[in-house]
Amino acid sequence: MPNDHLVFVFGTLKEGFPNFATNRGSRRPGEFVTVDRYPLYLIGDRMSPWMIAHPGEGMQVHGQVFSVSDTALAAMDALERIHESDGYRRLQISVALATGDPGETITVFAYLKPLEQFDAGMIRKGPLSTYELADARLYRPR
Repeated sequence: MPNDHLVFVFGTLKEGFPNFATNRGSRRPGEFVTVDRYPLYLIGDRMSPWMIAHPGEGMQVHGQVFSVSDTALAAMDALERIHESDGYRRLQISVALATGDPGETITVFAYLKPLEQFDAGMIRKGPLSTYELADARLYRPR
């Protein structure tokens, strides 16, 4: 479908995680990993997973890729508050299948936090390479 967008989810939007209901896409088979390294932390009292828009730092981050419609992308944008000054930013990054040829990459959207919003004093856990169900149990929705 021409209106579909590929979105890499690494936190609460993953299948089986707290905000998955907002992710109304169809999952691409396999686990994916970012080509570049990114810092991924649990942040603040809400223990929110933040992947910081600072490529080259942190670790390769594992996640899932979904094909989503314009409507589903808009719902995800609203959840991630991309139009708010303290929200995430929907950026394009490259990912590859974790078990595949690292040279076979795809360009996807991902929700990252701008570096200027990040303060190391807010870190509660990390850096992480994978946001696990145990981490999700610590998460407090807005």
